[in-house]
Amino acid sequence: MAHVQTGKTKEDLRGRVLRMDELVAYEKGSVVSRTIVEREKGTVTLFAFEKGEGLSEHTAPFDALVQVLDGEAEIRVDGRPHRVKAGQFIIMPADKPHALRAVERFKMALVMIRS
Repeated sequence: MAHVQTGKTKEDLRGRVLRMDELVAYEKGSVVSRTIVEREKGTVTLFAFEKGEGLSEHTAPFDALVQVLDGEAEIRVDGRPHRVKAGQFIIMPADKPHALRAVERFKMALVMIRS
C-alpha cells in the first residue's frame, strides 16, 4: 500500500461552498489524504481508500469522528467491527484501539478535536 499525502491545502477553501468527496481522489493501490483544516486544537483530513486498503490498529488521545462520504468501510473500535456506509459516521473514543479497512473503495472525512 502506498500512502499519498496531498499535503495542506494550497488554496484558501474558507467562505466557499464545496463537496468534501470532490476534494480527494482515488488512486489505484493507495490511500490518499488531504488535510483541509489544521489548527492547534484540531484537524479535518479527507481520505480516499481503494478496496482492501486500510489503517492498522492504533489509538489516539482524543475522540475522532469519521464520516463516510462515499463507499463502505469496516471500522473496528475496541475489537468490535462496524460497517459504515456513505452518509453515516462513527465516533471513535479516545484511548480505545481502532482500525479500518475498505470493504469497497471509500472516502471519509476525519475530524479530530484536541482538548
